Amino acid sequence: MLEIDILSLFPEYFISPLKQSILKRALSNQLVLIRSHNIRDFAQDKHKTVDDKPFGGGPGMVMKAPPIKRALDAVRKPHSHVIYLSPQGAPLKAEACRSFSQKEHLILLCGHYEGIDERIIENYIDEEVSIGDFVMTSGCPAALCFIDAVVRLIPNAIGSEESHKQDSFENGLFDHPHYTQPRVFEGHSVPEVLLEGHHEKIASWRKDKALEKTQKKRQDLIEKSPIKEKI
Repeated sequence: MLEIDILSLFPEYFISPLKQSILKRALSNQLVLIRSHNIRDFAQDKHKTVDDKPFGGGPGMVMKAPPIKRALDAVRKPHSHVIYLSPQGAPLKAEACRSFSQKEHLILLCGHYEGIDERIIENYIDEEVSIGDFVMTSGCPAALCFIDAVVRLIPNAIGSEESHKQDSFENGLFDHPHYTQPRVFEGHSVPEVLLEGHHEKIASWRKDKALEKTQKKRQDLIEKSPIKEKI
């Protein structure tokens, strides 16, 4: 079972999302154990101070190293992998999500304000992960994105394991288009090939459409895809 400990200033942020859909089922079936901790609980002064002004001046506040380190020490295990959610981290990709889903214990550190003391990153973090080239008010939304992307890859977390193989990015391409009832919607029909029951033709059509969509929207993925040599 994968264990995930979240360190943030707003542990209640995670309550509702973890009670929904696949995450709820994975937790109920004991495929994953997720705990959320308040870093403020590890501050030792009477005001529970977790931030201060940056040395050298500048706007905003920086999260202090001591409370974060004490929080990490409280949850860390010999096999823990500590991740700091940061826009400066490596982009979260499908291959990395699959690797994370096979870990025993993940610790997700969520920054707030202007970020955290660099000494934590340099000495106590195994990896920085980014969900995109943009900045949010905290690392909490990024942690939720990370958890959702990783937990769904745990065996038996979703209904069909085969669906993973058709996900966007799993083979270097976007997923193919999907259609369901009704056959005609406001004058727009489902492609006839999907209605003929010829599985080889359907598979070929889906592959072509996935390639077409990827070429149109993300040519950079084509350049990196293992199918490039076959194009």
